[in-house]
Amino acid sequence: MPVEIKLPQLGESIHEGTIARWLKQPGDRVAKYEPLVEITTDKVNVEMPSPVAGMLVALLVPEGETRPVGSPIALVELEGAAATEGAAAADARQAQGPGREAPATPAAGAGMPAPAAASPTAARDRGGARLSPLVLRLAREHGIPLGVLETLPGSGAGGRVTKDDVLRYVAQRAAAPAAGIAAPAPAPAPGAPSGDRLVKLTPIRRAIAQRMAQSKREIPHAYGVIEVDMSAVVAWREAHKEAWRREGVPLTYTAFFIRAAVDALRAYPVVNAAWTDEGILLRGTINIGVGIAIDDGLVVPVLREADRLSLRGVAAALDDLTRRARAGQLTLDDIQGGTFTITNPGVFGSIWSMPIIVPGQAAILATDAIVKRAVVRDDAIAIRPIMHLGLSFDHRVFDGAVGMQFLQHLKAWFEGFRDAG
Repeated sequence: MPVEIKLPQLGESIHEGTIARWLKQPGDRVAKYEPLVEITTDKVNVEMPSPVAGMLVALLVPEGETRPVGSPIALVELEGAAATEGAAAADARQAQGPGREAPATPAAGAGMPAPAAASPTAARDRGGARLSPLVLRLAREHGIPLGVLETLPGSGAGGRVTKDDVLRYVAQRAAAPAAGIAAPAPAPAPGAPSGDRLVKLTPIRRAIAQRMAQSKREIPHAYGVIEVDMSAVVAWREAHKEAWRREGVPLTYTAFFIRAAVDALRAYPVVNAAWTDEGILLRGTINIGVGIAIDDGLVVPVLREADRLSLRGVAAALDDLTRRARAGQLTLDDIQGGTFTITNPGVFGSIWSMPIIVPGQAAILATDAIVKRAVVRDDAIAIRPIMHLGLSFDHRVFDGAVGMQFLQHLKAWFEGFRDAG
């Protein structure tokens, strides 16, 4: 009798997952712990290994659909020792008679190893970087051979082929004559203005949308913004970044933002907290989530116990997380357990931001672009590098006074910066 394979718990704050791609099809044999399916959450793509060995009988959830944790997603007919054990358990239940149960056996999916970060396939582009699951799926959907995919010019980091590169190729192919006959343009949907087109949601985009909508529905957001003179930080970084680079540690502004946030969270622990129905949960550790833009969307890896790291330690750990995020190599452990989040829209030129709080946290800090502005200093006009800090916070957890004191603490840290201690 086939056993159900269920969607496993993918993390402490993850309650559902989207089937991104089945790696096996009905009729295929699958070994225990062999990758069975790619699952997408709002945080990361993971490969789920099969908890049993046998033949895949049925797929219960199609690609692109979302299910809660614990939902059946596939049926596998057991083989070998596993099938014998299953039959023996059934015989034992029958021998005990009706109304009596044999000792429970672990359900398929229980005791299985934690899913590892998704490894899309062995396919690699010309620069040696792996093609992302999204790129590979789009190529399959549009009938693009792997050989053609590998020759596409990539606009992503390091020349990686991105979703936009694939869609651009598809559009160009559709516009070109095929065997001397132009392909007919798809008819617009009834009532749709000419030129409109529907872009299908990727699993990660759908998951992000659901989580952000949940945050805005459930969390009463409040906001505060403050202006910071970054002269001291900018000068110190310019004086030291080249030496750090030679030692293999990029000195980014985000490393300073994390160190400043740690200092402020120590001073105002209620910001490093979460709302629960039983009360306000004050976190025992400071784990900083950092938003990192990737080809397929946004991921938020977590810098664990950031309060134990020096500026150099933060910079090195941040560089490692960023590299692995953009290579699709984050693990579940990398994206779980965040207690406070920093997003840095300033790298894209933003000068004023009000981000959405990550569910399960009390606040999120936005760091905007550092821009030279004319300011008044000692009754005189001066040109200084100025940055806005935007704090979105859960008004159930703390009030505006605490939010502004937290921002003032950050301002004092930046403006009084002297050394990397």
